[in-house]
Amino acid sequence: MPIIVNLDVIMAKQKIGVAELAAIIDITPVNLSVLKNGRAKAIRFSTLEKICKALNCTPADILEYREE
Repeated sequence: MPIIVNLDVIMAKQKIGVAELAAIIDITPVNLSVLKNGRAKAIRFSTLEKICKALNCTPADILEYREE
């Protein structure tokens, strides 16, 4: 898939765990893990907004496009 999810990198840089971020953005840790590991098929803009606000980043920091 040409969309790369860099959420794990951003979380590691900010030293925040899945459980902590999930609590902040009000989603389940399982759903956050699915997104973090690049297995999600979609993401709501409202969830993306909450992630960006919590991590003080932009969607471009989290999602990356690479041609195959």
